[in-house]
Amino acid sequence: MRSGLSAIPIRVEQQDATASTGTIGGGVTALLVEIASKLDRLADGDEPSAIDLRSMPMSPADREQLLKALGQGEVVITLQADGESTIRETSMHGVWWTEHFDRDGEMLAAFIEIARVPGILFVDPDELRNSARRLRASVTMALSLRPN
Repeated sequence: MRSGLSAIPIRVEQQDATASTGTIGGGVTALLVEIASKLDRLADGDEPSAIDLRSMPMSPADREQLLKALGQGEVVITLQADGESTIRETSMHGVWWTEHFDRDGEMLAAFIEIARVPGILFVDPDELRNSARRLRASVTMALSLRPN
């Protein structure tokens, strides 16, 4: 049986400083500066780039701050391939928030992509050729079934 101070339960609570002040934390600020630099480089002709959000030490509050700072754009794309992927345009042109989930809804990856168009949407040239062949075949088939 414990008595005295050792019997008093102690719980440490940490208040999120940004929640009370409304300011953006240093980690989020650094990410925003990095995104701005990547946008400048993309505009100058550099290749698209991405920031792996899962490799960053981000709290849920940091994530929310980043989402709020980037804002919501007009485009939301949902892909179904071995799980769901969501690509959201932010209010910053060329900045895309991309998340990939497995079939059970577990997040596999989360990226900020800095690109004119998200890379996952680009179609391989071989697939373009295959689609052209299939389309021509369906047109040929339709024409051959057409009554004279």
